[in-house]
Parts: sequence; C-alpha cells; structure tokens
Amino acid sequence: MSTISRRDPLDDFFRGFLVRPVEYGGAPAEAPQMRVDVKEADDAFQVHAELPGIRKEDIHVHIDGPVVSISAERKQEKEVKEGERVLRTERYFGQVSRSFQLGQDVDEGRASARFTDGVLELTLPKKAAPQAKRLVID
Repeated sequence: MSTISRRDPLDDFFRGFLVRPVEYGGAPAEAPQMRVDVKEADDAFQVHAELPGIRKEDIHVHIDGPVVSISAERKQEKEVKEGERVLRTERYFGQVSRSFQLGQDVDEGRASARFTDGVLELTLPKKAAPQAKRLVID
C-alpha cells in the first residue's frame, strides 16, 4: 500500500522564519576595506582615510613620488573573564592596507598627517615641477 502525502511549498519558505538561530563561533570576520577620500587643490592633495578602532602608533604612511601607501594593524587583545564565553565575534583584527597613485609627485618633506576620531588626515603638498632651462650656446 502506498502513502501519498501532500507537500506545501510555503512550509519550506516560512520554516525558521520566526525563529532566529544563534550562531556560536563561526567564520572569522572579513577584512574591512579602508574608505578613502582624496581631494586636489592647486598646491596640495588632501586625503581622509577611515581607520576606526586603530591606534595612531599602528598606522604607517609611505610616500614614493606620486604613490601613497597607507597600512594599519588592529591587534586583538584577548581578555576572557572567568565563567564567560564568547558567543560571536564580528570585529576584525589584523592588517589593512591601501595604495593609490596621485596625478603629481608629492613633496615628502612638507607632508603632514593627523589622526583624530578614527580618521587619518593627510596633507600632501605637490612637488614643484622642474622648470625648463634654456641653454645659451657659446
């Protein structure tokens, strides 16, 4: 004797809809992207990079002609109290970096950086273009 059962496709759709499962552990957090704004004035470039939760000692800026590289590291401080267990961690710990090329060489000697409220502000003066020199023939 065969049994025929009728299956409603909406049962699968709504199954677990009202119940939110709790994940324990899980995959490590994905590395966040460093958000950067670059503005150009007549004499300098202004760069704003978002680096929330990172100490200024862990930020490094390297300038090589028109190429600017920013790298930062967020170190994980593990503080587990007795009787406590971690259910979920979504914060990222590790390194992030970003490099970009500007339209003109940067004068590294006059460049400045400031870090306030998780935002790195770079002022990158443009290097003076070499003047063409006319040679006098003797």
